[in-house]
Amino acid sequence: MHPVTKTILQRLGLGFATLLVVSMIIFSSIEFLPGDFGEAILGQAALPETVAAFRAELGLDLPLHERYLDWLGGIMTGDMGNSFSGRGASTGGDRSRAVVELIGPRIENTLFLASMAAIIAVPLALFLGVTTALYRNSIYDRMVNGITLTTISFPEFFVAYILILIFSSFFKVFPSLANISQDATFLEQAYLSALPAITLTLVIVAHMMRMTRAAIINLMASPYIEMAELKGISKSQIIIKHALPNAWAPIVNVIAFNLAYLVVGVVVVEVVFVYPGVGQLMVDAVTSRDVPVVQGCAIIFAATYILLNLLADIISIATNPRLLHPR
Repeated sequence: MHPVTKTILQRLGLGFATLLVVSMIIFSSIEFLPGDFGEAILGQAALPETVAAFRAELGLDLPLHERYLDWLGGIMTGDMGNSFSGRGASTGGDRSRAVVELIGPRIENTLFLASMAAIIAVPLALFLGVTTALYRNSIYDRMVNGITLTTISFPEFFVAYILILIFSSFFKVFPSLANISQDATFLEQAYLSALPAITLTLVIVAHMMRMTRAAIINLMASPYIEMAELKGISKSQIIIKHALPNAWAPIVNVIAFNLAYLVVGVVVVEVVFVYPGVGQLMVDAVTSRDVPVVQGCAIIFAATYILLNLLADIISIATNPRLLHPR
């Protein structure tokens, strides 16, 4: 077996094992929360017999390992269980919905928001990284580094509130709340998602820009770069044609890491803008102690994060000449 293929298979197995361990942590951490979920849903006035019957209906009376295996088996088949919302004494029956039905539309909105931010942030970060490396120690380099360091130093909610203050209160360019409906057109959804996307872009572009700049500057001291300079090749061609292709491995890693953050770290941004995504759904589920929804959102976040980082590892291995041409 080729060393690259063997390494990729090892990474895939490691990613699956990591996801399995994370699923155990997610399930057990939620189960170990204080309080009784049956009493929290039915209310303190519920009789013990009612609470016991309710727990038996939901399967909460089973041992922890049995519930985990049932939950894991359901996830393997695409069934994340049913939401606890609508299952109370005041609801007049079982009006709960499947977790997949609740998460489905929300994950589309989250992916749309993350895609908008990625489309803006990735090309912008690569452009800024290449140009700052090209004009190293210039006024332009220092200005870009200062601005990006400033944006990365602030938490997401602070950047979001500053943007709301400027673009919603002072100039009224974009709405402060992203109230996206199911029948919204693409342009309407893009307009309502503009401020959340800009917030995420400002937060992540600094990481990618600085990694691109550092990787290129590190390669500029290599012997083959010095040989290209001795041949009279311009600095811009040296960076674009010689340094940048060999710097893809660390750049791809940081891009994948930030793309994973776009999907996983949107919780705060979605809450600030009341954006109907998975992050907002998870926060609402935590508030109402809707355990199946919290577990479903958490496992989706974990799987996305692990998958994108695994993809970055595979791309780095495939683009590394030392692995493609082993001795």
